[in-house]
Amino acid sequence: MPYPLHVPRVNNNDDRVTLVELAVKEGDFVRRGQVVGAVETDKAVLEVEADRDGYVLKVAGKLREQAAVGSVLLWLGDSADEKAPEVVETATPVAAGQARRPTAGARARLKALGLSADAIPAQGERLTEADIERWLAMHPEAARQPEGERAAPLRAPGVPGAFEELSPEEHGMLTTVLWHRDQASAGYIEIEYDPRPWDDFAKRYAEERRLLMPPLMPLMAYQLVNIARRSPRVNGAIVGERRYRYAPVNLGFTVQAGRTLYLTVVREADRLDAAAFIETMGDIQRRALAHKLAPAEMSGATVSLTSMARWNVSRHVPILPPLTGLIVAHSAPRGTGKAVLGASYDHRLLSGFDVVEVLQALSRPTIGAES
Repeated sequence: MPYPLHVPRVNNNDDRVTLVELAVKEGDFVRRGQVVGAVETDKAVLEVEADRDGYVLKVAGKLREQAAVGSVLLWLGDSADEKAPEVVETATPVAAGQARRPTAGARARLKALGLSADAIPAQGERLTEADIERWLAMHPEAARQPEGERAAPLRAPGVPGAFEELSPEEHGMLTTVLWHRDQASAGYIEIEYDPRPWDDFAKRYAEERRLLMPPLMPLMAYQLVNIARRSPRVNGAIVGERRYRYAPVNLGFTVQAGRTLYLTVVREADRLDAAAFIETMGDIQRRALAHKLAPAEMSGATVSLTSMARWNVSRHVPILPPLTGLIVAHSAPRGTGKAVLGASYDHRLLSGFDVVEVLQALSRPTIGAES
């Protein structure tokens, strides 16, 4: 989804700044921390850095023109083909030394989230709950636990050491975990099933097509794509207080490349047949192992699958990726010959019944028998 990069405040006395440099254009891919432009007042010039990785979808600021502090400078997206909002939000300037005037409901919401009114643009003369929810939908990592439940800020341990910056992949995992903790109402359900029909199906598929190895996981992933295509409720997310149903099915699947865990993505997987899907998934997996993925292949998953069977793990509970409703966990068979299919899911979007239906439909191969 699109994310705004706002015009920063240079000093407390200026509510408007001039855009004096623009270092990117629409379609460019930028990294978190990359300088995208510069703004100035009569007293100072400040470089503006991207606060996340993404593609520049739309540049709202105009070079050598003034912009209100807190207004949208540009929009970033996870993929280059996303659409930026047609109506650009504008911020109500905050006078020096004064706090933005939130409504009573907005004040309560800010207190519960531990947020400052100064950080959130308002569409009208006062900051409303709708402004807050709109901003949270664009900054899911910013919400914190309610006041009574929030832990005290962590300090450096009382042991000699030094801080290190997180890698982009580690920062992505941090964002995922924080979203899972603070936004989703995460649940977990599992069923036991007989893995032999799937093993036999994958072997026959490989023999018929003269493949070197039975493509068990790609076939299960492809069946999950078909389930999500037939059940659009599964292929969605909660944004604010509304359900967002994705148009394509973008299948996310985990790849462990050394110490790095990728959630790789086959985009528009619902448009591929089984053979094309398996080929695409295999190609992405090989490039993930070589750490040569394109940005679009690491973002935009709408439903996901992960497996720890190669490590002989018989049960695991996965973390739900941001802005998705479901991730299925595949495991190795137990000593009884049975295996477990589990799923972490967003209970705001799906019920336990919905998830059980998905797992039951995935427990036996039906590729080729589906309408």
